[in-house]
Amino acid sequence: MKKASVSVKKRLIFMLACFVFVMLLLFVRIFYLQYFKADYYQKLAFEQQTRDRLISPRRGDILDRNGIRLATTRSAASVSVIHAQVENEEEVAKQLADILEMDYNTVLEKVKKRVALNRIKNKVDEETADKIAALGLKGVKIDEDIQRVYPFKSLASQVIGFVGGDNQGIIGLESKYEEYLKGEQGKIMTQTDGRGREVTNGDRIRIEPVPGANLVTSIDVNIQQFAEQTLEKVLSYKQAKRGSIIVMNPRNGEIYAMAGKPDFDLNKPFEINDDALKAVWDTMSAKERNDALNRMWRNFNINDTYEPGSTFKVITSSAGLEEGVVSENDTFECGGGREVGGRYIKCWRSPRSHGTETFVQGVQNSCNPVFMQVAERLGSDRFYEYMLKFGFDKKTGIDLPGEAVGIMHKKENIGPVELATMSFGQSFQITPMQLLRAISSVINGGRLITPHFGIELRDSDGNTLKTFEYKDDEISISKETSDRMRPILESVVQVGSGNKTYIPGYRIGGKTATSEKLPRRSGKYIASFCAFAPAEDPSVIALVLIDEPQGVYYGGQVAGPVMKELLENILPYLGITPRYNAEELKTDGVAPVEVPDLTGKSIDEAKKDIEQLNLTADIEGGGETVKTQLPSPGEKINQGSKIILYTQ
Repeated sequence: MKKASVSVKKRLIFMLACFVFVMLLLFVRIFYLQYFKADYYQKLAFEQQTRDRLISPRRGDILDRNGIRLATTRSAASVSVIHAQVENEEEVAKQLADILEMDYNTVLEKVKKRVALNRIKNKVDEETADKIAALGLKGVKIDEDIQRVYPFKSLASQVIGFVGGDNQGIIGLESKYEEYLKGEQGKIMTQTDGRGREVTNGDRIRIEPVPGANLVTSIDVNIQQFAEQTLEKVLSYKQAKRGSIIVMNPRNGEIYAMAGKPDFDLNKPFEINDDALKAVWDTMSAKERNDALNRMWRNFNINDTYEPGSTFKVITSSAGLEEGVVSENDTFECGGGREVGGRYIKCWRSPRSHGTETFVQGVQNSCNPVFMQVAERLGSDRFYEYMLKFGFDKKTGIDLPGEAVGIMHKKENIGPVELATMSFGQSFQITPMQLLRAISSVINGGRLITPHFGIELRDSDGNTLKTFEYKDDEISISKETSDRMRPILESVVQVGSGNKTYIPGYRIGGKTATSEKLPRRSGKYIASFCAFAPAEDPSVIALVLIDEPQGVYYGGQVAGPVMKELLENILPYLGITPRYNAEELKTDGVAPVEVPDLTGKSIDEAKKDIEQLNLTADIEGGGETVKTQLPSPGEKINQGSKIILYTQ
């Protein structure tokens, strides 16, 4: 009996110990959960009891230098479904499919999907969203959204870029400045029960989105339009494959215009612009389509390289003058070509020759043998050093994504033949932007500026939030050499191969080029021209490239007239007034006439006034009354010149 009693006591003690141990474990667990995991479980509980719906922030505008919107945002709506709150899946899907003009089965699949929130469609216009809201469908939510709009459609399309369905920048400035433009998302939080149904009269919290900053760029809409219109004309006339124009301030690197054709509509960036591809689009694989779109979006000016041809002679000339291996009055002999390293390399004029000429005449004539000899005097080491000084081995630093870099020989691989061909812009490749930056340094005193578009960020009230700064402290040549190069290049336009860009009253410098594409003797060329003005103190530089022009393909004859038309428009617009010398005033025995003030007159009245002065007119705009005109009233221009009338 006594033994049994002891056994019972032991069992009771053991059970009590187990109970105490279990209670202690529970206590420790509760303490752990309350003290260490409280925040975690509170968060889980909050997420279970609420539904978050994100609000897209207003994306910042992209503006030209005068405040004109190149990209802006307008209000739209997004339509979503909370599955747990839907009462009739088929009815909801049918109503949404009809109003949103979507496939019923696609919408039904989204409605049936058991997720907290499923987006049916973004970028819904407000009128359509109001129709859906008026139906009062359970579980259907209409939230604020935004839609990116590009008022000028295809203008500067490869530069500006566009956004995807999530409002994130994909290419161009939209991508480069994403962190500033995107803003911060807001959200709407609503209280729900355990099944995810919204609680009647439950808490509702709204966190407002933060709008993105507005980006002010160096682009000038008018100059961009001048560039694109001029480019379109020559591409059509010469049936060329593609073309580009860059207009920049050589002093500080601000880019006024960057045109590339063919281009695309920024409001429809996934709509292919090639009729031949459109015809077979449905038969193409996903990869083939992506490749085609990427080619369409590609910015030739910075993404691709090419052999610059004779425009590179500006660099060879500068290096030769800087090193003292040549001077303006040195004489050379052109016999139609020159033998280098056992190979005969022709002048472009072969079988004819330029004969005896000075160095300056050699530049004017774009004579290959002259530049081969200058490079030979420099030697491969010094020549290569100047390739580096002018930045051809690195990116320019332009504020656009995907910039390419030059493809150069290794220094140890530069023999006599390579050196000779490099002297006139062959056997290596650079981007158009690299070339324009290098030539800018030749004419601006020797500074390698950073080409760019971004000027500053502003808030919605116009207050400056941030001003961008760019590097310009690398030196390619001395100021003295730069001062010597400008008049040499001016003479190319006055009497040399660039004479088709000559404009009375304006001092213009430049260099032509005709680049033979690879493979050699394929009959494909790039005609180009780089020009700047005023030659004595350049404030604008431009590069024109016409890829695979049909028929005549020489740079001076194809790109020269394009450059002339471009500068005729933009120089007066930039406030650069013509200054006629005595010879120009005597041209054809007819003195220039003063431009009349035609503002406010009808088109017919304006035409009558300018015809009396032996001038012609182009009409821009769809109005009937003259708003502004170029050249400006009071300027003197040659009879027979053209005035552009902007109407409203």
